[in-house]
Amino acid sequence: MSGILSFSSIVLPDWCSTSSCRRGVRMAAAHTTHAGLSLEAMAIKPPSHPTYDLKGIIKLALAEDAGNRGDVTCMATIPVDMEVEAYFLAKEDGIIAGIALAEMVFQEVDPSLKVEWSRKDGDYVCKGLQFGKVYGRAHSIVVAERIALNFMQRMSGIATLTKAMADAAYPAYILETRKTAPGLRLVDKWAVLIGGGRNHRLGLFDMVLIKDNHISIAGGISNALRSVDQYLERENLQMEVEVETRTLAEVKEVLQYASQMKTSLTRIMLDNMVIPLPNGDVDVSMLKEAVELINGKFETEASGNVTLKTVHKIGQTGVTYISSGALTHSVTALDISLKIDTELALEVGRRTKRA
Repeated sequence: MSGILSFSSIVLPDWCSTSSCRRGVRMAAAHTTHAGLSLEAMAIKPPSHPTYDLKGIIKLALAEDAGNRGDVTCMATIPVDMEVEAYFLAKEDGIIAGIALAEMVFQEVDPSLKVEWSRKDGDYVCKGLQFGKVYGRAHSIVVAERIALNFMQRMSGIATLTKAMADAAYPAYILETRKTAPGLRLVDKWAVLIGGGRNHRLGLFDMVLIKDNHISIAGGISNALRSVDQYLERENLQMEVEVETRTLAEVKEVLQYASQMKTSLTRIMLDNMVIPLPNGDVDVSMLKEAVELINGKFETEASGNVTLKTVHKIGQTGVTYISSGALTHSVTALDISLKIDTELALEVGRRTKRA
């Protein structure tokens, strides 16, 4: 499936223009907090995962950066007791995400740092907008800067593409997949929620998803479904069950099995039933026929050949969900910077057409 997308092709609201952005530079309606944010205070909470350690990921990122010496440039150039203000600057239009996570980074580096925002996770930001600031010890701010921005830029890129895909997919819901950056599963899936998408399974533990390899090993789709039903009953487990189908014959086999057996099946994946055409369009007739065969008996999920150009047509077929690995595996980061000398940053940005 096609994945990489330029943000220049994503349509944002009319108010999100350069002139209106400039008027927002004064941080109107800002709120100030100490670095650190409770889950209850977050605009959009991260997905719940039984073992994922979000704080541990932040510590790992900071330790990776610091190595065994710390920031030698800061230690050489910045007085220990110097305090400054640094401003977050959007260099592209998009959906901002990772504000809550950035606060956690600042908290981890220096709990005395204070942050102020004029936007929240999930809001639009415009090119040239100063949408937040952090103030306190200069050394701490510079040490935290790159890690906070790395999280925010990746998450904002995911959220921006998710928003565009979710709007185009309506009335179907857009989902990501497990094609996330290793170690950043929760972060990537959190960004999808911020962008207005929904989460597919978090991992291998929270949903049964019978895919082509399981079917091949089990000796057929009916055998695989039967084995899952027996396993869940034996282990006294209740969870969602999805099965991948690749042909109309497999869809019919699943429906026949479900008509004859008590099953935990909840969703049928319709994989690669969107056929690319030479002119760049797609043929969704096979997908639509599959949806009609299922006729609301189970949730449906379209997968394969999902792009920003094709997702609207796919969403009109009646599928419940559309999943796209490109939301996370081919993300283009949204350009954001953190600058102390903001006037010079804007001057350079205008010169390079990035602000």
